[in-house]
Amino acid sequence: MFDVPVDAWYVYLGLAVVSGATVSLAGAMPAAAPPDANGAARTVDSVAASQHASVGRHPMTDADAVRVGADTLSLRGPGGTTHAGLGYGPVVFAPEGTPLGRVLRGELPETVFDSPEHFERAVDERRVADPTWHRTERLLVRRVVWEGTDVVLVG
Repeated sequence: MFDVPVDAWYVYLGLAVVSGATVSLAGAMPAAAPPDANGAARTVDSVAASQHASVGRHPMTDADAVRVGADTLSLRGPGGTTHAGLGYGPVVFAPEGTPLGRVLRGELPETVFDSPEHFERAVDERRVADPTWHRTERLLVRRVVWEGTDVVLVG
């Protein structure tokens, strides 16, 4: 009457397996929340949807790097990588240290480029470039219109 039932060891084995799986699953969870790619995409879309030249900023507090495609935005951080589609595009990535990057950061296109054709050529070259990861502390978005070239620069 006080003996352990014969099938009790199956219960203990099952509990051990479930406990081990739970511990390993909890250990695999990221310690930080994933970056907010949708919030960054909303910032880009709000500038792109504007009827006038405009500027937007999005802090990158939870992301270390950004990858900007013509119609997509990806953020990478300690919590993982997230992606978001852009409703208004295509956009052009303008890395820091390039002429387009200077325009993104506030210089007038006519002071950076010799002609509207040079500006349009630089935009076209960036549009066909493959997106790559870039480190940044904030996402800057600027809509620029100059002599027939209407572009949304992101960097």
